[in-house]
Amino acid sequence: MEISKIFENNRAWVDEKLKTNKKYFEDLSKGQNPEILYIGCADSRVTAEDLMGVSPGEAFIHRNIANMVPNTDLSAMSVINYAVTHLKVNHVVVCGHYYCGGVKAAMQSADLGILNPWLRNIRDVYRIHRHELDAITDEGKKYNRLVELNVQEQCVNVIKTSDVQRAYRERKLQVHGWVFDVHSGLLIDLEINFNNILQNIMEIYRLD
Repeated sequence: MEISKIFENNRAWVDEKLKTNKKYFEDLSKGQNPEILYIGCADSRVTAEDLMGVSPGEAFIHRNIANMVPNTDLSAMSVINYAVTHLKVNHVVVCGHYYCGGVKAAMQSADLGILNPWLRNIRDVYRIHRHELDAITDEGKKYNRLVELNVQEQCVNVIKTSDVQRAYRERKLQVHGWVFDVHSGLLIDLEINFNNILQNIMEIYRLD
């Protein structure tokens, strides 16, 4: 795509919005009040707003390779702090997708340079669930199951944070784990149980 085309698209988008509401951008500039923090993959095929059907201002978005939430990533931790404590979102979503390149790379025994420490977080998920994954003989199904388990473990990482634990106590903030099926376009809810996870990890990770 020519870069100039992007600016043409932008002007067309502005015109379309103003036809519907002359004060659209004036209203948008007044601030944001999103209900959802969405943590997703940076994959170019997975657009958060489109797959959720939301408009600007309705979801706070953070994306990285394979939708990871490592506690050492100051970007992810800062996003969670700002969205949960300052924007007061009521839902945190971790959304992975089938056929994720980051997850597939983590399944390979290869030196990928600067990506190694990032992918090691996914390999740790494999290690935790190795018995289940090694019992799956179909490589495609194993790959997709690791995508699901990675989302599950990143939800656990979200729940480990003090901001989220505090918001759960104060206003019952919820954490959700989803997978986007790129073949069907549908979202799959992994039905993460916040309270059960917190009960299982609270002896070590509870932060009062």
